[in-house]
Amino acid sequence: MHAWPASEVPALPGQGRDLRIHDTATGGRVTLAPGPVARIYVCGITPYDATHMGHAATYNAFDLVQRVWLDTKRQVHYVQNVTDVDDPLLERAVATGDDWTALAERETALFREDMTALRMLPPQHYIGAVEAIPGIVPLVERLRDAGAAYELDGDVYFSVESDPHFGEVSNLDAEAMRLLSAERGGDPERPGKKNPLDPMLWMAARDGEPSWDGGSLGRGRPGWHIECVAIALDHLGMGFDVQGGGSDLAFPHHEMGASHAQALTGEHPFAKAYVHAGMVALHGEKMSKSKGNLVFVSKVRRDGTDPAAIRLALLAHHYRADWEWTDQVLQDAVDRLARWRAAVSRPDGPSADALVEEVREALADDLDSPAALAAVDRWAERQQAGGGTDEGAPGLVSRTVDALLGVAL
Repeated sequence: MHAWPASEVPALPGQGRDLRIHDTATGGRVTLAPGPVARIYVCGITPYDATHMGHAATYNAFDLVQRVWLDTKRQVHYVQNVTDVDDPLLERAVATGDDWTALAERETALFREDMTALRMLPPQHYIGAVEAIPGIVPLVERLRDAGAAYELDGDVYFSVESDPHFGEVSNLDAEAMRLLSAERGGDPERPGKKNPLDPMLWMAARDGEPSWDGGSLGRGRPGWHIECVAIALDHLGMGFDVQGGGSDLAFPHHEMGASHAQALTGEHPFAKAYVHAGMVALHGEKMSKSKGNLVFVSKVRRDGTDPAAIRLALLAHHYRADWEWTDQVLQDAVDRLARWRAAVSRPDGPSADALVEEVREALADDLDSPAALAAVDRWAERQQAGGGTDEGAPGLVSRTVDALLGVAL
């Protein structure tokens, strides 16, 4: 599966700072100081509907992580998956009369268009669950043969008790885990499981549903969590720098994925930091495909909004915050974009040397994009007041906003 084209990231004078970011597993800030190549895995979409602003906010957060790393002169090895076979996708295809593969391909293509328009840096490896199945099957077999998994009526489940570190990602108690498992795709009430929290690794073939050769597992399809584990281990290995996604993925998805990988390899941790973006709401409720309260990126673009304004609307909120999308949020971003473009269109202006460092420091401090926007606002205000004659300043501001915030002025 191919990703989307990359926009050029301008080089800035000097060098950026190491990123200090909130780690869900420890509950505090960690300083990420990777080697020459920083490694990040971000969980991708299940493509049964278009990209909504909640998706966009999440991918924007991890785009900022990449830009901070690139500014430190590191290379970034970024991997993202597409869950192109899963219950919600199959259910939507049945409801709409679509072929499930055509639906997945159509919505993945639209996602690529949205990411390109928003200038999100693409992953080096963009892998679909279906294409990953040949690598998933042997991992499930290994877990079963090692006693970390068991069969139940033809399905294969992972035993959470096989990983002594289970629970260390989300730090939830058993009751909270059970409730979230039921809410987020698990089946804690299924009879015969060793532990209600045990997640499915391989689903035996069901009538009318797609299935693949699972070797000794029999025909079927993979569970959700093992998909990402197989892809991450194949392309990044253990101990990569950041596992990222929305806050609703901390449990069960990231918790279970970490345990799968740790049981497979005997190594710990799966990722050095677990980083989660907040939820975006509409009319008081989290944007959710199941609820249908969505604002689609493609629809806002079709209505004539500059994608740079959409990106500024996302950047106006701290990535870990839960916030609400409103018409005013978008209008504020449109107005900000106009002010910034007017400011950099002049032939000179106040020195921008300090601005570069202010934006760098804000983003290095747990991706504080609102503080970064405020720094650019202050420069634009000084420019409006006629506060300088530095001929290189407008260009430096444009390059800074482009390189670090992904906004083209």
